[in-house]
Amino acid sequence: MADNYKQWNGRLPFALLGYRTPVRTSTGETPYLLVYGTEAVIPAEVEIPSLRIIQEAELSDAEWIRNLYEQLALTDGKRMNALCHGQLYQNRMERAFNKNVRSRQFTPGQLVLKRIFQHQDEAKGKFPPNWQGP
Repeated sequence: MADNYKQWNGRLPFALLGYRTPVRTSTGETPYLLVYGTEAVIPAEVEIPSLRIIQEAELSDAEWIRNLYEQLALTDGKRMNALCHGQLYQNRMERAFNKNVRSRQFTPGQLVLKRIFQHQDEAKGKFPPNWQGP
């Protein structure tokens, strides 16, 4: 491990592993699974094998290749599920945001204030007004 901030590149693989392996709320899947089609194998699992690693080690080459092809076939379905989950998540966020928005109806002839943005011609000088109107 790195002892100071100047050796950040030594900690980068651990940071990327920590970012890519947890399940995201927006997609319901891990980024590693969506990119590579399989779950990530944590380095500790290689030293102390988990049940998944033991099962893969006992497979013959033909069975292992067949399992890989099956996982690749399921990857597109997982990506579609993640896309649908992401759209549902965006809809939930939109509803939560729009809950706090108050809609107002204006009629012709009603007096309102107009916001002056910095890139408009009315905004000149060091201290221009923010609003224009009655």
